[in-house]
Amino acid sequence: MLRALLFDLDGTLAETDRLHYDTFVELLRPVGIALSQQEYADHILGRPNVQIMDRYFPGLDSVAQERLAFQKEQAYRDLVPLAGLLPLPGLATLLDWADARALPCALVTNAPRASVEVVLPALGLSGRFAEIVIGEECSAPKPDPEPYRAAMRLLGVTPAESIAFEDAPSGLRAARGSGAFVFGLRTSLDDHALRQAGAHETLADFTDPLLWSRLDAAMKEPA
Repeated sequence: MLRALLFDLDGTLAETDRLHYDTFVELLRPVGIALSQQEYADHILGRPNVQIMDRYFPGLDSVAQERLAFQKEQAYRDLVPLAGLLPLPGLATLLDWADARALPCALVTNAPRASVEVVLPALGLSGRFAEIVIGEECSAPKPDPEPYRAAMRLLGVTPAESIAFEDAPSGLRAARGSGAFVFGLRTSLDDHALRQAGAHETLADFTDPLLWSRLDAAMKEPA
């Protein structure tokens, strides 16, 4: 029986990837890289900053890479209050539904904690998650399943009792590898790409009838 909901942040709670794309474009422009949307989707979307910096700045030491990652994240945080971000349609209803049934929700993200602390208030979602798990604070970030397993341990639930929501290949692989049932959000990728990365089903947003049918069935399943 369903006992917990687990959410990614970027591209899942809100369509923030356009802001990330813009900041990576500016970061890579000085080194002669004209970042395309396809390149972003293939090599950046959902990945931890340490992996991204290793790919695009392999000649820099770890301190210099960390400095660039911080620069990029600060540029992103500066954009958030100006962007008019809104939660994906149906998200507030889903969180209220979970609250009414005493189902805890966790945020599981590769974003730095400082960025999470900017985005959640901007979306009006402060205090809506019982636990916040940061990939870089775990033994391994997504696509390793550990961040999702950590969230389950904190909530005291099993994979069979958990539903996860993701939008990026690395996150989908992590959620699927943890054993949770995984919905992919079609905010950046299409149904085929999301299923290829590990989604059991895909959703346009949180108003999708498929989601509510699955939730109804999951609440009726025997423990």
